[in-house]
Amino acid sequence: MKKRWNNGLSSSLTRECADYFRERPVFDRLLRGFREKYMSYGSFSGTVTVRNLSEEDIEDLEGFFQKNFHGQKSVSISAARFEKALKNSRFDGCQPKEILEQYFGEEMAGKKELQKEEEQKWFLELEHAKRSCIGTLAQQWVDELIQKKSETSLYLAKRYRESGKNIEEVRALLHLGIRILNAFPYHQERTEYLAVFATMMTGNPHAFDDGMKDGLFFRLLAEWDTAHRGLDIDKTELFPALQKQRIYLAVGILRDDVSNYVMLSGVRAWNRNGEVHAGMEGFRKEGDPVQVPLTVLAGWNQVECPDREIYIVENPSVYAMLCGTWRGRKACMCMNGQPRLSAVMMLDLLEKAGIKVYYAGDFDPEGLLIAQKIRRYYKGEMEYWHMSAKDYEKSRSRENISVRRLKMLDRIEDTELVEIAEAIRKEGVAGYQESIWEVYLDGVDPCEAYRKCFCSRYSVGVKL
Repeated sequence: MKKRWNNGLSSSLTRECADYFRERPVFDRLLRGFREKYMSYGSFSGTVTVRNLSEEDIEDLEGFFQKNFHGQKSVSISAARFEKALKNSRFDGCQPKEILEQYFGEEMAGKKELQKEEEQKWFLELEHAKRSCIGTLAQQWVDELIQKKSETSLYLAKRYRESGKNIEEVRALLHLGIRILNAFPYHQERTEYLAVFATMMTGNPHAFDDGMKDGLFFRLLAEWDTAHRGLDIDKTELFPALQKQRIYLAVGILRDDVSNYVMLSGVRAWNRNGEVHAGMEGFRKEGDPVQVPLTVLAGWNQVECPDREIYIVENPSVYAMLCGTWRGRKACMCMNGQPRLSAVMMLDLLEKAGIKVYYAGDFDPEGLLIAQKIRRYYKGEMEYWHMSAKDYEKSRSRENISVRRLKMLDRIEDTELVEIAEAIRKEGVAGYQESIWEVYLDGVDPCEAYRKCFCSRYSVGVKL
């Protein structure tokens, strides 16, 4: 913000000179031009051109500059000519800078001078904020802001400009950042829903939602925190939609839990404190499948599967048949389409435990791409399960695949999936797991498997 000029300190001659120019409208355009030059260069310099002059404007200019401008529609006046005319007038002794300050009622300062002043103001704010968080994680964040090494520095500068350079608003944002960093739930080894945490910090449950003013600020803080701790979040590049969820969870924030779950059967789990998860143990002993929400999965530190292997299928119906057949004797997991964060985190736990994965998906472009992504992501031992060209022939449906979707097969590079991709491209129809579900049962009678299936216990009026 420009400082207001204290006209009480100006000389009477300077005030008289400013009044002289105010009475002659053409000088308003001229002085505004010199003010812009001053703000750019930090001095009274340059040349200003005044256009579309009336006869009255010409007369006023000739009177001050003592030069004939007759018949001209525009006149260019240099700073040197202005100062010379000023010296030859009754306003000799007035300084051009003081005249500009008196005329516009504000101090004249160049961009560099103003920028230096703003930087000093911001530095003092950061130093004050630093004193409020000595010895905490937030102090290191503020230190990086002072050194201009943080991406958040650019964001805060942008918010400062957008607020009309309202230092109070940015000061509040700075202290909000300090509170958030020091209150992230992971510090207490717990998780918290985003809406609840936002309410605690701001009183508004939607303050940190996508699209909200402080939503990006919150994300930058979470990204800074995870990077500061050296956490490897890059692994989710294969699942870019999960990147933000993964970062938020790393600081103890749950963005979406109700629809973020994974279905498991025959899996044992241990909490971070080393205790067996009693709920999972109960389901395992009963031989029943269970839907595990992200908030529960986030608290696991270790898993175990029978024979150190797990069968992962894409389709819920096939998963249900397997669960009903195996009753916990083998571990089973259902992806149910594109992997959610809960499924990716489960893959991390399986990899950590050295579990071999058998994966079976649908025979369509989307299904093959999911299988390829999982294969690339999972660094442990993994095999495709009944995903050959022969299995595709048995699973073929009458559903035609559009040209646009068939084009997606060009992205299949896994050598074990290329043959299937070519077969799908040739036939132009999709194949589904439900059509060959008996091959997954390894000789078990399909009708018997259905009767054992957990979902059939609650079916009403179903006839085989």
